[in-house]
Amino acid sequence: MKLLRGKAEASLDDRLVALAEAADLADGRLDQAVVGRARDVVARAGMRRSLSVEHTAVALAGATGSGKSSIFNALAGRELAEVGATRPTTSKAQAALWGPDGSGPLLDWLGVPLRHVVGEGSGLILLDLPDHDSIVLSHRLEVDRLVGVVDLLVWVLDPQKYADAAVHERYLKALGRHRDNMLVVLNQIDRLPERAIRRCLDDLRGLLAVDGLEGVPVLGVSARTGQGLPDLRTALDRKVSRRTAWAARLTADVGTAADALSETAGGATAFTPVPQTALVCPLSRALSEAAAVPLVVRAVAKAHRHRAVAATGWPVTRWVRGLRPDPLRRLHLSRKGRTSLPAPTAVQLTMVDTAVRDVGAAVSEGLPEPWASAVRHAARSRSDELGDALDRAVATASLGASKKPRWWRVIGTLQWMVTGTMAAGALWLLALFALGYLLLPKPPTPTVGQAPWPTVLLVGGAVAGVVIAFVSRVVAWIGGRRRARKVAKTLRAAIDRVGEELVITPACAEQGRYVRFVDRVSSAG
Repeated sequence: MKLLRGKAEASLDDRLVALAEAADLADGRLDQAVVGRARDVVARAGMRRSLSVEHTAVALAGATGSGKSSIFNALAGRELAEVGATRPTTSKAQAALWGPDGSGPLLDWLGVPLRHVVGEGSGLILLDLPDHDSIVLSHRLEVDRLVGVVDLLVWVLDPQKYADAAVHERYLKALGRHRDNMLVVLNQIDRLPERAIRRCLDDLRGLLAVDGLEGVPVLGVSARTGQGLPDLRTALDRKVSRRTAWAARLTADVGTAADALSETAGGATAFTPVPQTALVCPLSRALSEAAAVPLVVRAVAKAHRHRAVAATGWPVTRWVRGLRPDPLRRLHLSRKGRTSLPAPTAVQLTMVDTAVRDVGAAVSEGLPEPWASAVRHAARSRSDELGDALDRAVATASLGASKKPRWWRVIGTLQWMVTGTMAAGALWLLALFALGYLLLPKPPTPTVGQAPWPTVLLVGGAVAGVVIAFVSRVVAWIGGRRRARKVAKTLRAAIDRVGEELVITPACAEQGRYVRFVDRVSSAG
């Protein structure tokens, strides 16, 4: 899928920066060969821009017998290349120079040692390449290398093989972005009748349109008779004089590399990311079960009631409460090592794994492969850390267990006062009993109605202590539920943070990497 040219005003510098960043973002996610080619384009652009921009390297490329060497000699005005009609005669590229000053480093970079100075001024460097269909492998490799780096390409075709799939499939279709730095020449038109020349040129233009090269200039020439050569010289002079062919070539290379990255990424189309808030709840429920949060919440409520009874219960019986273990302390939530929470069951582990996979699936929805796989992998990448992280989150969460309500102290003081009243009545009765037992005279005993005060104090203190203890237990039960709700909220927040840090954030970071990649590829293209 080709990217739209949405940022036609972007400079070559901006596109190169965007392509380099897109390649970095795609590293490890997309085909390394495609990523490597994108980086090669950036490196090659840096080298070409550091060399002479006053010279334009133009390559004559074609098949065996197409007559490119003949055109090379005709344009150079002298016999520089050996001409052969049926067998490859050019084994190494050679250059004809118009204005050689400053061209040396560029030709060294192009790897063209054979150079001929044929004129001055224009800055044209005309290269005669080996045949792209040569039976010699080194010839074909030389063509592939130079076709990938020269500033301007002139494809020389002949009436017999201009429709040959070798040139169209292997080269021309891959150069769809290079229409601005390409010419196509149909050589040997002197062998055709006038009517056939026009028909062949129209047919060739149709084939080029199929290759994605509609609008590329197509010229009919004859290297033998000179027909059409002035038009070819004029077209070359026009492009060379602008001194922009090198930039057009690099821009086309950047676009082609961006297209390849986009295609490898499944199209690199924009999409609407899933909000992180929509991912938290399902994952949090599974993690809470695995972290035994419901058990902790119940323990907090029970511990609150346990401690309330120990602080506000009837002193006569509250010591029995001290014989029972504290439900919260048994979980060892305050120690630095692992807690005593039960390990998650197989069912709970399966729920966590499913929830993690669901996060990966939700975040990767709408993403093309292989990036969707990278997102799903990122969601699971830190799953092995979940157990310890959940245990630490529960152990370090503020449960408020050390905070004792003020009313506990008030009620506790009141209970001791009531117990003191009961003890005073008991001691008073005991003293009266002792005096009677010793047959000593008893002092007068005040009464409340018919009931003596010592009895009122004893019975009233006991009843009041029990009633206060009962009311306190009811209030403690209500307080336990309230504290459990607060603790549940605190633990859920802690569990949410663990899920976000270890599951959601890595997945969304990979998603964000793709979003940035799409933006950079679009800018480069």
